[in-house]
Amino acid sequence: MADLDALRLDLADELADLDAIVASLDEAEWATPTPAAGWDVRDAISHLAGSDAAAVLAASDAEAFAARLPAAFADPQGFVQADVDRGRALSGSAVLEWWRGERIRMLDVFADLHPAQRIPWFGPPMGPASFVTARLMETWAHGQDVADGLGVRRRPSHRLRHVADLGVRTRGFSYALRGRTPPDLAVRVELRAPDGSTWTWGPGDATARVEASALDFCLLVTQRRHRHDIAVTAVGGAADEWLTIAQAFAGLPSAGRAPIG
Repeated sequence: MADLDALRLDLADELADLDAIVASLDEAEWATPTPAAGWDVRDAISHLAGSDAAAVLAASDAEAFAARLPAAFADPQGFVQADVDRGRALSGSAVLEWWRGERIRMLDVFADLHPAQRIPWFGPPMGPASFVTARLMETWAHGQDVADGLGVRRRPSHRLRHVADLGVRTRGFSYALRGRTPPDLAVRVELRAPDGSTWTWGPGDATARVEASALDFCLLVTQRRHRHDIAVTAVGGAADEWLTIAQAFAGLPSAGRAPIG
């Protein structure tokens, strides 16, 4: 459980970093638009609060969570919108307290996860390490929207490795989500870490390769930046094709953000 404990601590730190960005916002700042179409800062945090509450249910009562899935699959946009609408009826400070309460409960539940546990979600069921990593990824991604909207520049941290790892491991999922089969060819991924080291995935002799900074790769696989707006190099058709559809999060297939230029 040592790795899971470390993951949980990294998730707690990611949550705390985002909290520091929004903690002192006034009511007008909560209404600041973000790059997510139609969403402001309040909406992004409301979505995280609702997602964290769903994570608590999935990790603690799989049957109760499964009972919610038919409604979510029947109307995915409406299911997400319900949390956003709840937040829009609250003050910014009330949304903050809602999110804080849900994430505390989530971290408490995650402390009791069993290594053999399978946790249902809106995509394929996951083991505990993957599930905690997914929550960190979503917190980081929506936190990026909040930071971009408010004009805050975040310093990349070692926690990007979790986001990048999920981005690499969801290569096949990105194809399956679109009803496609990935090429039977390994892709080597080499990323420049925030501390100057190199993070790698895949065989060293692979002919298909992706090279980037960890930040740019994470922005791409979470679809927070268009590929044309970041420095990510693809060598070989398999790598290039993957980067056009890379999606590290569950839900409907997404075309990602439009280029900023």
